Amino acid sequence: MDKGQLLDRVGALGEDRLVLAKILDRAAQALHRNVPAATDFLSPQQQIQALDLLRLAEVPSSSYVLTGGYEGAERQLFLFLPDWLEPEDALTDSPIRVLRAAFRAADAPGHRDFLGSLMGIGIVREKIGDILVGPDSADLLVLESVESFLLQSWTSAGRAKLNVSSIPPDCLHIPATKREEIRDTVSSLRLDAVTASGFRMARGKAADLIAAGRVQLNWRECAKPDRLLQEGDVISARGYGKFKLTEIGRLTKKGRTAITLMKYV
Repeated sequence: MDKGQLLDRVGALGEDRLVLAKILDRAAQALHRNVPAATDFLSPQQQIQALDLLRLAEVPSSSYVLTGGYEGAERQLFLFLPDWLEPEDALTDSPIRVLRAAFRAADAPGHRDFLGSLMGIGIVREKIGDILVGPDSADLLVLESVESFLLQSWTSAGRAKLNVSSIPPDCLHIPATKREEIRDTVSSLRLDAVTASGFRMARGKAADLIAAGRVQLNWRECAKPDRLLQEGDVISARGYGKFKLTEIGRLTKKGRTAITLMKYV
């Protein structure tokens, strides 16, 4: 199966198709040149598509690692390995670098301020991994190729003046994830019913979001409102955030199902 057929099989369109084509190229580079080859940072949805693509292309899972620079990173990249490099040693060849942008706590720039300022100086999103914002600094995972430029040229975010420095990976500050537990009952475990509960909206509005392609189930677009969910499923919707179905309880006396959700805020 050639590259085009593989991309068709995973339903890759537009920008995602170009991204996935580059991933196949990086896999081939590591195989044929016998050197490590890394992709840019990928969104969770692109990671899922890429894993499907690599399975179709029969690229063995032992020949690559997926890393974002720390455990639990949302944006990650693939590092393809030559036959002389073991997966457990692969991170020593990672192109990920860590920058710390310090600022006055009173200025308090947010995630959007940081991302906007990076785009404003010409840094494309795929060169930046997670942005971890703290009370007086933000730690960024970036590709080695943009590290020097950012150290020299990135001076502000929003109203805040930045002091940017390179730090070792083991000094990374990972802020606590803000989460809200939601306990509710639903008439069924259908996607539209659980989405309505998680985002506190009418079931009809949830169904409309799903039909419009704005809802993802486990980082895959799902247009089926009657899809039945399981514990551990992650639901996200553009403009509304995401939550995880952490527990499915018993039926109530009225025949409704008790559920527990963990919403990320």
